[in-house]
Formats: sequence, C-alpha cells, structure tokens
Amino acid sequence: MKKNVGNGDRFIRVIVGVIAIILGLSGKLDGNLKWVALGVGAIMVITSFVQFCPLYTILGINTCKVKPKK
Repeated sequence: MKKNVGNGDRFIRVIVGVIAIILGLSGKLDGNLKWVALGVGAIMVITSFVQFCPLYTILGINTCKVKPKK
C-alpha cells in the first residue's frame, strides 16, 4: 500500500471527518443522513491516519510529496 495522501490533505481530512462525526452524533441530522455523515467522517479520519485513499488510486491522484531517490 503506497502512500498517496499528503500532509495538507491529511489535515483537511481530519477536520472535515471530525466535523461530520460530530454532526452525526449531535442529533442535528436524522435518518440515513446521520449514518452517511458518520460513515464519511470515519472514512476521512481513517484514510488520513493510514495516508492511503483507495479512491485516489482509482483516479490516479497523489498529494503525497515523494522524495527523489539518490
């Protein structure tokens, strides 16, 4: 599993993920939207910690700065 999520992307994912989880748990959202917010929030936080996003692999995106080999 090659890292494809950079530091800036990780920061944004954690912030958005935590906000989505808080919204899902706060009771402001009802029904299916609550579960979608919790799922999306969890996925965002998990992908930021493991620095790998499967969707980025499919789309060919890489926000991780790769150090050149000597």
